[in-house]
Amino acid sequence: MFRGSIVALVTPMKNNQIDLQRFEELVLRHIDAGSHGIVVAGTTGESGTLSPQEKIILVKKAVELSRNRLPIIAGISCNATHEAIKYAREMMELGVDGILVMTPYYIKPTQEGLYRHYSQIANAVPLPIILYNVPTRTAVDLQPETVARLSEISNIVAIKEATGQFARLQELQKLCDHRIDILSGDDITCASWLVAGAKGVISVTANVVPTEMAKMCEAAMDGDDAKCLKIQQGLMDLHHYLFVETNPIPVKWALHRLGWMSDEIRMPLTVLSSSLHEPFEAILKQMNLY
Repeated sequence: MFRGSIVALVTPMKNNQIDLQRFEELVLRHIDAGSHGIVVAGTTGESGTLSPQEKIILVKKAVELSRNRLPIIAGISCNATHEAIKYAREMMELGVDGILVMTPYYIKPTQEGLYRHYSQIANAVPLPIILYNVPTRTAVDLQPETVARLSEISNIVAIKEATGQFARLQELQKLCDHRIDILSGDDITCASWLVAGAKGVISVTANVVPTEMAKMCEAAMDGDDAKCLKIQQGLMDLHHYLFVETNPIPVKWALHRLGWMSDEIRMPLTVLSSSLHEPFEAILKQMNLY
């Protein structure tokens, strides 16, 4: 259902408010550039510092602009299950194509708690759900055995697995037996996942080079592993620099340098350290991005 290069879209800011005009331009850019989907108000979109009303504004605008040309997926990052259900219902009313639901963070639920969290959301909200496992941010790891249990629920359709561990991909494939799609959540390792059977990537890098990321995914889907890996090789320096500081600090700086938006970011995140500007700019120039 959700395949290919799905951009984890940034949220442009101006004077500590959403820059809706720039946001609209970015959504239209991804439609034109061939991205296969857009995640709005996810980690890269600064979900942790957006208000509920701001998230609604962003999702509503993205749905309005997409006109069913590509899927719009709303990010959900609520610790309380009842709050996640409430927010998911609001997103459904706005017309999203699916929801990306991060594991609860900080509170460290058990695997049974994670199973109940996701199953209750799925039972309450008839939307396609993408599980989101990113233990480096949440301090909880959604284990493959739990994913396999959840894969039996019809509207849990995919998982964004951000560990980047190849053994994790293999374990998910073995236990889930094609019941859900596996999406990479790690740009640096995504090509190897794609050629091994992952169906796509939810990508930070696609903010900067949407067409290249789309072509890489399409090559894998067409069975052209060599082309997929070749494109990935040309993107490796960019991948690394986009994570040289906490995401989305570097990607907002890159988009600012390319003229798409301000590099403004909400506190307590800060703009990219000045010592990193010159080497990062050299990468952008080397790739002929400006």
